[in-house]
Amino acid sequence: MIRIRIIEQSILKIPNTLILGIGNSLLTDEGAGIHALNLLQSYHPHPANLTYIDGGTLSFTLAAYIEDCDNLIVFDAAELKAPAGTVRTMAGGQMDAFLGAARRSPHEVGLLDLFDIARLTESLPANRALIGIQPDRIDWGMSPTPAVEQALAVAVEQAVELLSQWHPAEFSAATLQRAMVNTDTRDGHASGVAL
Repeated sequence: MIRIRIIEQSILKIPNTLILGIGNSLLTDEGAGIHALNLLQSYHPHPANLTYIDGGTLSFTLAAYIEDCDNLIVFDAAELKAPAGTVRTMAGGQMDAFLGAARRSPHEVGLLDLFDIARLTESLPANRALIGIQPDRIDWGMSPTPAVEQALAVAVEQAVELLSQWHPAEFSAATLQRAMVNTDTRDGHASGVAL
């Protein structure tokens, strides 16, 4: 009886996704990951199988969250060698190669360490992606520069695309697009975000 219950639970398990925003929101574009996380969460505030975490400037306490998730999306400011506000999504091995090639973000050492911990316990999420945003300026200030501010919607769109691939039954681009439009019109204006 117990064995059947365990098998039943594993078959019925809904994959869970961790959305991790990293950065320092007190340093203009350095906080791009946190701002993107907050924007996505405002569009989809009460998900059944999503966990939103403001990872700040990272710590080893996040290892348990990474080990427990099936899918992982990380938002971060990253040196992409591109114009300010460029958004690039790197998934799976491409993400690992980007993080390992050169230290393009102050958080990548910590993120690599967290991935190594997950690998040691054989619990690194198979579906994982980094959505990197090229910063314009990193200086004292709580708001991103205009280029990065505009890039946040693009980063969220890319996350929505990943969610619709990883959770096709629960998330569709059309459903999240409606949520985005409804959120924006509640504030009295439409943002022009289109999926």
